[in-house]
Amino acid sequence: MSTTERTADATRRHRPLPLATGATPRERARILLPEASANVAARLTSGAAVAWSEPLTITTYEAGTPSAYPMYLDQRVYQGSSGRVYPLPFVESVADDGVARDWQAVHLENSYVRLVVLPELGGRIHIGYDKSTGYDFFYRNNVIKPALVGLGGPWISGGVELNWPQHHRPATYLPVETTIEHDDDGTVTVWCHDHDPFDRMSAQHGVRLRAHSSVLELVVRLHNRTSERQTFLWWANVAAAVNDDYQSFFPEDVRYVADHARRALTAFPHADRPYYGVDYPARAEVTPGADRIDWYRNIPVPTSYMVVDSQQDFFGGYDHGAGAGFVHWAERRISPGKKQWTWGDAPFGHAWDAQLTDDDGPYVELMAGVYTDNQPDFTWLLPGETKLFTQYWYPIPAIGPAHQATPDAAVSVDREDGITASFAVTSPRPGARLLIRRGDVTLASATVDAVPGVPVSLHADGEPDGVSVELRDAAGRLLVAWAPTEVADGEPWVASEPAAPEEIDSVEELCLIGVHLAQYRHPTRSPLPYWSEALRRDPGHVGTHLALADRDYRAARYSAALEHAETALARLTRRNANPQDAEAFYLAGLALARLGRTAEAESAFGKAGWDGTWAPAAGLELARSLAARGRNRAALRVLDTLDGVVGHDARRPALRAVLLRRLGRPDDADRVLAAALGADPLDATLRVLADRPAPTDAGIRYDVALDLWGAGEVEQALAHLAEVAAAPSTPAGSWAPIAHYTAAAILADLGQADEAAEHRAAARASDATWAFPNGLDQHDVLVAALDADPGDARAAALLGMLLYAHDRRPEAAERWETAVSAGAEDPVLLRNAGLAAYNVTHDDALAWRRYEQAVALAPDDARLRYEQDQLAARLGHTNPERLAHLEPVRHLVLTRDDLTIEYVGLLTACGRAQEALDVLTTRRFHPWEGGEGRTLAAWDAARDALGLPLADPPANLGEALPEFVPPVARHASGVTDYFATSLPELLLFTRGETGGR
Repeated sequence: MSTTERTADATRRHRPLPLATGATPRERARILLPEASANVAARLTSGAAVAWSEPLTITTYEAGTPSAYPMYLDQRVYQGSSGRVYPLPFVESVADDGVARDWQAVHLENSYVRLVVLPELGGRIHIGYDKSTGYDFFYRNNVIKPALVGLGGPWISGGVELNWPQHHRPATYLPVETTIEHDDDGTVTVWCHDHDPFDRMSAQHGVRLRAHSSVLELVVRLHNRTSERQTFLWWANVAAAVNDDYQSFFPEDVRYVADHARRALTAFPHADRPYYGVDYPARAEVTPGADRIDWYRNIPVPTSYMVVDSQQDFFGGYDHGAGAGFVHWAERRISPGKKQWTWGDAPFGHAWDAQLTDDDGPYVELMAGVYTDNQPDFTWLLPGETKLFTQYWYPIPAIGPAHQATPDAAVSVDREDGITASFAVTSPRPGARLLIRRGDVTLASATVDAVPGVPVSLHADGEPDGVSVELRDAAGRLLVAWAPTEVADGEPWVASEPAAPEEIDSVEELCLIGVHLAQYRHPTRSPLPYWSEALRRDPGHVGTHLALADRDYRAARYSAALEHAETALARLTRRNANPQDAEAFYLAGLALARLGRTAEAESAFGKAGWDGTWAPAAGLELARSLAARGRNRAALRVLDTLDGVVGHDARRPALRAVLLRRLGRPDDADRVLAAALGADPLDATLRVLADRPAPTDAGIRYDVALDLWGAGEVEQALAHLAEVAAAPSTPAGSWAPIAHYTAAAILADLGQADEAAEHRAAARASDATWAFPNGLDQHDVLVAALDADPGDARAAALLGMLLYAHDRRPEAAERWETAVSAGAEDPVLLRNAGLAAYNVTHDDALAWRRYEQAVALAPDDARLRYEQDQLAARLGHTNPERLAHLEPVRHLVLTRDDLTIEYVGLLTACGRAQEALDVLTTRRFHPWEGGEGRTLAAWDAARDALGLPLADPPANLGEALPEFVPPVARHASGVTDYFATSLPELLLFTRGETGGR
């Protein structure tokens, strides 16, 4: 049976931190884990795994209120791919001081391990504790202390962050819904449901403990609930507390590791060349062993490395001083990704550690990638596709770094003096058999009663050549085995920047380079020049037309998308009416449906269904269309053709249940829903249809309303939209305006013009803070609103936001200016119009005027002041002019790190370096992703202007001087490096070409 635990309200009680007499700061901040209640403890004593929900009081440095302005950061380079965050509100600040905050927490425990899951922080695993050894095998951060390194702003270290569909996960600082599931065999699973805020895909991860096992299982279900093919990556980001004795271990077939995008390689574990600017071979000449990059102590700079070409399934980390560590295991066929990241064991890295914790020290991240082996490295999810996989972690006692591991056991093999094999099991194994062999000859054996947390060892004298070791259970089943690994010589490939389009030899390669740039979300290179060159050479090239059809469709250019799809079909079907791949029919059907050409769309979907690849998606779209037209039996027949031949898609049982109820078969509908919820216990639409507690998140409720509307359930859709419209704005966004506009579109379709007008009026009157519309459905309802009332300034302003995000920027600029001309007075609108005037129409005077108008309406908005100063710099305003503009609002300037840095730079440039230095020595700074070094540069410049020698920066700057030069992000020419992983600015103002998705 299942007990649902809903995410608590975001408002929490905040209290000053207690100052217990004699307590150290670490003791004051230590997270106190509650004891299980009596009935839970009884189940635990019986051997079962248990779980319960109970808040934890954790010292918390609160993240700031998100910016009211949409952040269009298309060319922001983040983890090597696009750092765009729209439509997610962007958080830009963190509190300087901590408070005691109660966080919703779900506790899992069995005989061997204890875990804590935090639903309000993306369902992350915050604590992983080995009860047998008393060791936190995951880094236990005893404070919630975010730094501004997440995709959407705040990010915390520690535990396990589950990253999808991009790194660092868009929803990492947003709540998820949870449910606790107990099985009869003593297994417990805590399910967490994440609704991707970008493309509205669905992910469920289940944190599972079994009775009598030390293994943590992560059961994952990724579902593309959209009508478009999507890209994603999955990295489980595991933090481990480190010191001079900590060693990361990888399979013995690992000979090389790669940087992001495979832009650089080095040998492993002995780095044989400079890597991240560090000459490891030279360091090893001075200090033997200093080239071993599997030891935290040897890496002095922020460094990523990802395993290249391992055929093994495990890796992990081991603390030699503590005599404990952990193993990760997952099937290599789907989980090739094995990565280490560190801030570096040097003052620069230690400063970043201090930004993320109070007293818990440094950590490394040992990250496990599924369907990915690098970053960025995105793979595809077809419409409706669900990918299922499981990852495993478990603590290991004092066996040393593992040389082989399975979910049953790990083994470490010491070959220094004979052979010593040390084993750790994950469940009790009475009568386990330990063996050391050379060929068919047994060199040593023993029978032991092995239990988790207690190592067992076996030794054999002699040379290690040709030796293998085994651990078998009492029945002879192999638990783990090790043998020497042989790897072929040869260095792996390194990525290269693609040549300019005109230099590419073939049309096929031009098409594929464009697909790569879009798939990998390259932030600074667009696929369009490659696709344009391909069509110049071959106007009918099928692959290119399909790529452009998909791109235009996502941008709501439906007619253009249809034209590309039909051009592709003309070539595909010239001699073969049944092409091998029916994607062109599917894309044509999507475009036709959006254009209101329903009969033609249904015909296209029907033909796409001839191809097994596209049958599930096309069949669902066809069934929805038929259901919306009341052709219930026909829709049900379409679903019947899909269920036996294609995989699970939570959208299908939801639509089937709707159809069965319409046909007078409510019991059958209930059975369908019950079975579907057994697989997807937190799917939002299924829960609503089954009359279970509805999602609390307004955005998810909106998506449910769209599902119902698409199936023709307009009354239910309107009821949910009413709930969405009544929901307050949150850091996840504001949904009230778009909910009203959607209701208006539905009512207009029903011929209820007066009621539709009332909803449009309500949309104009509702709170639009953080209302950042996104996606095709919202595009269409905003277009419908303007068709009904061309003077609706609110609809024009919102549509402009969406169009700008969808790379339709001239149209966005026009919509915003139309709204301004209609008399709308809104600083967000005026700021957006100013941004477009600079970036799109290149009207510098208009850009400045719009920003002046916005500032006049919101004079105390520090974000607006920062952007205006950035615009001033780009418009060539002199340093004294910029400084004069900021001086009257110095109190606002000093509330933002980025604006303060600009201000102190201007002070220095204008001969007031002492004032700049005074600010830099008295104000606390928080470094941000991509902005590393800017505070230090301002510090150096001020001291140099005063004739003072260079000096280490004070701690309040939040940064330390780097010892080595990192890989270049931007060349002297101003061109961003193709392989850049981050940039020192967010590129809000840019007149360059945007990257492609």
